[in-house]
Amino acid sequence: MAASAFPSLLFTRILGFAVALLVLFWASAFTSSFSHHNLLLCSVLHPLLMVIGFILISGEAILVHRWFPGSRGFKKCLHLWLQGVALTCGFFGIWTKFHAKDGIVANFYSLHSWMGLLCISLFGAQWLIGFWNLWHRGEVRKVRKRILPWHVFLGLYTYGLAVATAETGLAEKLIFLQTRANLSKHSAESVVINSLGLGLALLSVSVVFAALSPKNQRQQPPLQTNTKGLLLLVFV
Repeated sequence: MAASAFPSLLFTRILGFAVALLVLFWASAFTSSFSHHNLLLCSVLHPLLMVIGFILISGEAILVHRWFPGSRGFKKCLHLWLQGVALTCGFFGIWTKFHAKDGIVANFYSLHSWMGLLCISLFGAQWLIGFWNLWHRGEVRKVRKRILPWHVFLGLYTYGLAVATAETGLAEKLIFLQTRANLSKHSAESVVINSLGLGLALLSVSVVFAALSPKNQRQQPPLQTNTKGLLLLVFV
């Protein structure tokens, strides 16, 4: 791992740990806020799976090329595996939400639900493309080079969309608690939910910054002249 990348990665890890603690504390200390659903366990599992399982693990998958030692091929396999775990958590997180009430139609009514289904669909398509490229590296080398920039762009966009979806879910939950459950705007739970939203916003910026920051490059050798007198720049 490059020394210049260490501070941003450390800050990202600290934010991720803080976000995980906040969502665990919220789900365990304020269970009464989830008791309006038919199945309390499903209602509690939804934020846990979507935040810790989906957002945090997918963030680690984005940064795996930065922090994990080893060959490029091994990092790609680890990236794909971590994204597969995140995708599985995302599917189960959505299932718990639909399972807690009356099915998909009853829950597909808000901006949060629309963004969530769009996000998981894009994420699944991204993972399938990555899986296909991993097993057909020799045959589709040119195609892979063409789609790689789009894969990176859509990956970061989907990650940002996942965070934005979580933010809408937190806002929706907080509005519901304050209007229907008479939760005080200055209560401890309101502070926890708002802090969780702020932590996710900072985490997304940190992940994207660490992913896009330039890597340390080895010093390039001096220009060499061939027999024809042409200058060739050797990239390493």
